[in-house]
Order: sequence, then structure tokens, then C-alpha cells
Amino acid sequence: MTSVQFAFVKLVVRDLDAMSSFYQRALDLHPARTIDTDTITEIIMRPKGEKNGFCLVLYKPKDGREITVGNGHGPVGLYVKDADEAFDNSIREGASPLQKPFNVAGLRVAFVNDPEGHELEFLARPSA
Repeated sequence: MTSVQFAFVKLVVRDLDAMSSFYQRALDLHPARTIDTDTITEIIMRPKGEKNGFCLVLYKPKDGREITVGNGHGPVGLYVKDADEAFDNSIREGASPLQKPFNVAGLRVAFVNDPEGHELEFLARPSA
């Protein structure tokens, strides 16, 4: 059986600069690498100082197509140190609230839509 390791989540976005800026300001993710070809541009976002592991990729095709989010997906789940802080920072930086932070199954959880409508779920584990 083939072994699988998660690599990234890719969000197709309308405005790479604005979305990169949002994720930097709201969640302290930073551009680690940019891939720019004739057909696409991608910005690989990582926590500051991390060079490997799971990442968020912001992707923009250059063919002029209209970018819409649609409804055939669930949220991007992100572990954070503090779900309340991630929720508040995201709202302050332009996200839309979906569900304020709440406790469930030993986690603190909150939901927002980023400025382009991608649903984000923040999960915080309790302090030891």
C-alpha cells in the first residue's frame, strides 16, 4: 500500500497580493516561495521560519477566467494557538464571521470566511 503524506492546501484566488497580505496580517503566515509561469502564479505560505511540512498555497491562473468559491467543499482546518485571537485577527483584517469561538470535544473552535469567501476553521488545543 502506498504511504501518503499531506503536502498542501491550495486556494484559487482572485487577488494574490491582497490574499497574501491577509494571511500575513491575520494568521502570521509568510510567503516562503513564489512560482510564476506563463499560465499561473502560486505563493506558498508558511509559518515564519518553517521551510518544510504542510503549507497553504495561494494560486492564481493567468487565463482570465472568473474565480468563484462555490459550495462543493468544506473549510480549511488550521490549528492555532488561540482560536479567539485567530478569529478576532481575521475579522479585523477583512474576514467575515461564520461562527464565534466555542468549545467542543476538548477543542476551542471558530469559523470565518476569508476576504474572498474561503471558509477557515480555527482549532486550538487546550493548554497542558
